[in-house]
Amino acid sequence: MSSPGSTGPGATPPGRRQRLLGELRLWRPLDLAGVAAAWLVGLLLVVVAATLLLYMGYQGLQYVNLDLLVSRPQPGADQSQTGGILDPIVGTLLIILIATAIALPLAVGAALWIVEYGRPRWLARVVESGIEVIAGAPSIAIAIFGLAIFQLPLFGWASFAADGGGVFGRSFIAAGSVMSLIALPSIFATTREALQSVPRHVREASYGLGKTRWATIRRVLLPTVRPDIATGTALGMGRIAGDTAIIVLLLGATLQLQAGSDIPGVGTLQGTGSTLTSYVYNNSPTGEGNAPEKAYAAAFVLMLLIIGLNLLVAFIGRRRAGNDLPR
Repeated sequence: MSSPGSTGPGATPPGRRQRLLGELRLWRPLDLAGVAAAWLVGLLLVVVAATLLLYMGYQGLQYVNLDLLVSRPQPGADQSQTGGILDPIVGTLLIILIATAIALPLAVGAALWIVEYGRPRWLARVVESGIEVIAGAPSIAIAIFGLAIFQLPLFGWASFAADGGGVFGRSFIAAGSVMSLIALPSIFATTREALQSVPRHVREASYGLGKTRWATIRRVLLPTVRPDIATGTALGMGRIAGDTAIIVLLLGATLQLQAGSDIPGVGTLQGTGSTLTSYVYNNSPTGEGNAPEKAYAAAFVLMLLIIGLNLLVAFIGRRRAGNDLPR
């Protein structure tokens, strides 16, 4: 039998842990301190996230039930008579769907154009700078700008319009369109970085096979970066679902869904409503509703909704990426 320190065929190779410890002994103290600080910060973030989830779960599960999820909210001073959160759930899903449907193609298209074409250069720099400005702008400023735009007579079809020609400017169409601006930067940034990380020889190999640039983008680059697009989309959806300022100013934050016309489906998009964030705000101890139990329940449902949507988007992105890769 070979001894532990032997190097013959029967010798036991050193374990991964031993190799890692051996490498750490060669590091400088400053490097070790940096690694320890990184681990500490990472663990601290995990603890904060876990604490948030556990706290909201403890508070929310006490009041979440089937009737709360399937009944519409009602005005009233008694919490037992104020209904459920069906309308805010529907409103949240509608806003996420509208905003994502607008932001996703715009962000991916802009990233593809800047990375793969980038001509003219001055225009590419202007586009990048504009997206950076949007990313850093407060949502309340974006909301005020959106309200000024959608109150123009040109957009009278998108919301309530008074008999005298005045445009209300508040609807699911208006809120979703403006909300797409806060989701666009994250999708754009992840897509651009993913495209820039694709090795140049991958493109050259495709060109060598006679593929055009557009065919290379469609058949090679997009399937490769689709998981990153899914990541950016999930981040953008989280920002959409968690914003309140745009909802209050551009959706009206009404208790129930109010149709803007009699056209089925379209009337709902032209009307007002609320989301889970505005519902939580209104029913918090500082809000007009003063129904903290309902606020905790709605906040817990919102967190579950965001986590579920993120997992769904990530699953779809990775699944389609695997199916679309050239064989």
